[in-house]
Amino acid sequence: MIMSAHSMDPAIDEAAAPAQAYSARALVRAVRWRSGLSAQQFARVYHIDPDRLDALEHGDARPDAALTAYLRVIDHAPDVVREALERRALTGPAS
Repeated sequence: MIMSAHSMDPAIDEAAAPAQAYSARALVRAVRWRSGLSAQQFARVYHIDPDRLDALEHGDARPDAALTAYLRVIDHAPDVVREALERRALTGPAS
């Protein structure tokens, strides 16, 4: 399937066909699997609600655009994301 530049990401498009919704579930599962972390560890390390992660992995929910982008960044540069989250925890919220 070729998507135009203006098409919605099937991982987050609520109108996407059920077969395309699988891509959202597959994305979440693949990123977590490649991380080598359990669902609980992944949720804790990357600050994702564990219930939301479970719903995403079981196909009961779809990630929004921000979470989809976040998952792709985690997949591409997990150490950078962890470092940024750890740094933020040490310095506290930005004012």
